[in-house]
Amino acid sequence: MSYIKSGTDAFGNDIKLFYQDLGTSTAGSTVVLIHGWPLSHEMWDYQLAELPAHGLRVVAYDRRGFGKSSQPWDGYDYDTLADDLKAVLDELDLQNVTLVGFSMGGGEVARYMSRHGGARVAKVAFISAVTPYLLKTEDNPDGVDKDVFDEITENIKKDRAAFLQTFGKQFYGVNLISKPVSQAHLDGDFTRAYVASHKATLECAKSFAETDFRDDLTQIQVPALIIHGDSDKTVPIEASGERTANALPNAQYIVYDGAPHGLFVTEKDRLTQDLLSFIQEGVSVRESVGTTTLY
Repeated sequence: MSYIKSGTDAFGNDIKLFYQDLGTSTAGSTVVLIHGWPLSHEMWDYQLAELPAHGLRVVAYDRRGFGKSSQPWDGYDYDTLADDLKAVLDELDLQNVTLVGFSMGGGEVARYMSRHGGARVAKVAFISAVTPYLLKTEDNPDGVDKDVFDEITENIKKDRAAFLQTFGKQFYGVNLISKPVSQAHLDGDFTRAYVASHKATLECAKSFAETDFRDDLTQIQVPALIIHGDSDKTVPIEASGERTANALPNAQYIVYDGAPHGLFVTEKDRLTQDLLSFIQEGVSVRESVGTTTLY
């Protein structure tokens, strides 16, 4: 197994981040995939199978507390998580990188770009991302009510297994009529999520709910891609994708009509193609194509 050291815990133990490094870049480009909460890098299963086949080096790692990475007691704030991302880029000496952050991972992209000056990064992509600021406050009236996040915390503390099973269905828009993913896939996601640290699951939920990325987004000077489903019930597009697009007016913004949060599975082929087009062909400016809007 492959690990990268990212500091030590309070007891002096190394914090190790598990990663996969696939493919060989034929054009000097590398893609770094940052997973969402409460999963691991394995959520990128389809993209890890496809992107390297197009001449890209693809790196995906487990956030601390999740997957096969170390599970320290603390360090689940976005400053520390951005430092973990820097450790991955530095240790592997990655250059000309496209950072792709899904959901919570979009926050790591934003914080890395401001905290570390966008070092080594050529492009960024926000997929179903939590940016710019999810929590509803006096100066953020378009955010999500705090009660929603309090309920998530209460349910995790009460019965984490039951919460994860219910959350997984919402994640993909599963209901009595719509079955966009199989029960087998939901079972796999449950396994991936349940091996995470209980503490990490709680602390990361707090971090993505309460962290304000509005200033971070102003520091992004590289081409950006924003993709969000307009039927996302987990990270509503009105509080996230639309506002991230407004904060990055030169970014390419693609709305997936009818897509839920977990579009890396439900829209896997389209997502892979859109990522490839962005990475390999650059950014289009101010066009409209059917239900897809490009900014």
